[in-house]
Amino acid sequence: MKKTASRALIVLLLATPSAAQSPSTRWEELTASDFVQALQASKGTCALPFGIIEKHGPAGPLGTDLINVRYTTALAAKQEYTIIFPEYYFGQIAEARHQPGTVAYSAHLQLELLQETVAEMARNGCRKVMIVNGHGGNNMLLQYFAQVQLDSPRDYVVYTINGLGGGPAVAAARPSRPGVDGHAGEGELSNVMASRPELVHTDRAATESGADLNRLSLPDGVSTGIGWYARFPNHYQGDAASASAARGDAATKAGAERIAGAIRAIKADDVGPRLQKEFFDKSTQPVVTKQ
Repeated sequence: MKKTASRALIVLLLATPSAAQSPSTRWEELTASDFVQALQASKGTCALPFGIIEKHGPAGPLGTDLINVRYTTALAAKQEYTIIFPEYYFGQIAEARHQPGTVAYSAHLQLELLQETVAEMARNGCRKVMIVNGHGGNNMLLQYFAQVQLDSPRDYVVYTINGLGGGPAVAAARPSRPGVDGHAGEGELSNVMASRPELVHTDRAATESGADLNRLSLPDGVSTGIGWYARFPNHYQGDAASASAARGDAATKAGAERIAGAIRAIKADDVGPRLQKEFFDKSTQPVVTKQ
């Protein structure tokens, strides 16, 4: 009788997850009940890694930015737990519409979909929504998006985290030589090789030029939408021939530490939410704001 009870207890202990074990970091892998536990473990923080689908030179996969930002964010979440939203690539990439495989959405849809997405994340309990950007073309879009969050009252706060770079200070993450980095260059494709080496074709790197053609001469401080195409019509900048998994591994680990630090700081931030509420309260009656 005692043996039977002991065996039953052992089976029960083996079948019961450890209380200290964190749930999956990936939103889509959680059950509904696990999601509630995950919110508690993440202290209401949720990450939205933001990539894109675009040509990455002759050697890289179309989803380079999406693959890299999700992988690095996942590494960060192992250090500082948070819930990671499913794959999101609905950003700004109008400058690559002439290249095959690029998925470019209209400007109004980009903003509307992003707003709906963060609102749905918040409705599901994400009080702090962290957009981790992995695509340079999203930089200005996200600056604008963050600012217009002040248009109307909301009970959640949107933070943006720059998920680009973060590795050159680490010796192993430095380029093999000057001039090889850039869009679809050695650095970006090395990062892909850290997680999905089978998707990178360094033997094709020399089949197109990644040189800056500099076909448009304008004064400093003057820009135009066609500026990138004038410089890099192949949508390729640098040289990916020497991309390596070793460099990518060092860079992504450094980037993950930086993102984990940002998540940690956002979890601890109680000033931002308080000031946002104060701002919304005051904005309903601006004439009574003390001058």
